[in-house]
Amino acid sequence: MKEYQVTERKGYNLVQLDFTSYKSITKLKRVISDGPVSIHGHLSQTNILPDFSSEIKNQVLWTSLVHKNVESDNLGKSITSKIFSGKGEDFDHTWDLGLDSNFLYHLNFYLGMGISNFDLSKLTVSQLEIHSASSDVFIHYSEDEPNQVQMDTLLVMLNMGTVDIQQANYTNSKKMIVEVNYGKINLDFSDGMSSTCQVIAAVGAGSLNLHLPSDSFPIKIKMKTTPMCRTTIPKFLKSEDNETYITKGYSADDPRLLELTLDVGVGAIIID
Repeated sequence: MKEYQVTERKGYNLVQLDFTSYKSITKLKRVISDGPVSIHGHLSQTNILPDFSSEIKNQVLWTSLVHKNVESDNLGKSITSKIFSGKGEDFDHTWDLGLDSNFLYHLNFYLGMGISNFDLSKLTVSQLEIHSASSDVFIHYSEDEPNQVQMDTLLVMLNMGTVDIQQANYTNSKKMIVEVNYGKINLDFSDGMSSTCQVIAAVGAGSLNLHLPSDSFPIKIKMKTTPMCRTTIPKFLKSEDNETYITKGYSADDPRLLELTLDVGVGAIIID
């Protein structure tokens, strides 16, 4: 097991964490620790060691962990061969990342293949970006503790896999961008938003499932589809035109406005 920890607690007002792993199960949650970042890695191949660094500069704590399979990169394998070369559950490494409630975070994740579980309850996050070749990404709040600041952007981009965001209203994000080339997106806004949020959700081939609050909330949905995309739309959404739908509570200047753009090429959009 490898352990990395940052114990400095002063001299900065933002923690930027850049995390890179080529094949792993990655878990993130709030922990009580001596500093803003603690990382525990269970590595099956100890000959491929991570590169960890941390420094304070311009009031920002810059923390980075990079774990790449250099041998595979040198062999020039394509991402397609990596995806289909082994069992989906056979991940080489497990990472447990612990963050502290007392710090503001800007999080960037670059994941090759794997499964990721982000429990953001009791954490203060100004930005979250996740990029992956082939992953199942689960973002949720295990406790009723929404983000204490307004998140600028929540971005998840996958080539293949599933993105599941529960209690999306708890992210308190101004902008949410979720794109999956092949796979599925599940977005749960069933509790409504407390502030304006713009959402772009796109699937090349697969399905997009959207859970909405009651029609008293201000919501506007614009859908971009093809003849190969099936749509299921609840009766409480009012059609403005062939692409645009609104709720009874819609008002363009409502400070709680949830505005969504949904784009699916081949597959289905299901709204309930």
